Amino acid sequence: MTEETTGLRERKKQRTRQTLSETAIALFLERGFDRVSVAEVAAAAEVSKPTLFRYFPAKEDLVLHRIADHQGEAARVVRGRAPGESPLAALRAHFHARLDAGDPVTGLCDVPAVLAFRDMLYSTPSLAARLMQYAAEDERALAEALAEAGADEVTAGLAAAQVIAVHHVLARDNWARLSAGNITDSVLAAAHADAERAYGLLGAGLAAQGL
Repeated sequence: MTEETTGLRERKKQRTRQTLSETAIALFLERGFDRVSVAEVAAAAEVSKPTLFRYFPAKEDLVLHRIADHQGEAARVVRGRAPGESPLAALRAHFHARLDAGDPVTGLCDVPAVLAFRDMLYSTPSLAARLMQYAAEDERALAEALAEAGADEVTAGLAAAQVIAVHHVLARDNWARLSAGNITDSVLAAAHADAERAYGLLGAGLAAQGL
């Protein structure tokens, strides 16, 4: 099998995975996550149920596929920081940049479809539970990255827990602003101010640890 053939097959798999996820999310948003069966998603996407499960082992994975590229993002930011830049400074700059970009992961994206998707995530118990698992994995990965940066195991774990919690609270508050009817441009400055305050509080405790 040539490298080109392997690449074509992988791209085809990615397209199929994307189609399945988009089809499922459209149905879930229209009718509710718990009211749509996996069999209905498979039928709408014109694949068999076993084929769907080869791509997505669980129903929740069809939804979380949309945010999977953010998994481990904080750890990647720490590992990819500029020479001489502290982990906390890199994370702070990255969060501010994501706010300016209107990245949904910051909670500051007023696109109606994104708001509906986020509402579904946090109002569906099984999806909310999986998000907690995602957060735990992000915390573990960030702790490893901070340990690589020189922090001892306990400090790395504590710092990672604080950073991931801060990101969650900031995103939640931004989402609440938009859910109240505000638009991104009207609350962007407040979102930046909150992020700066949060990282200031983190820095007060972590700077002495070299983070």
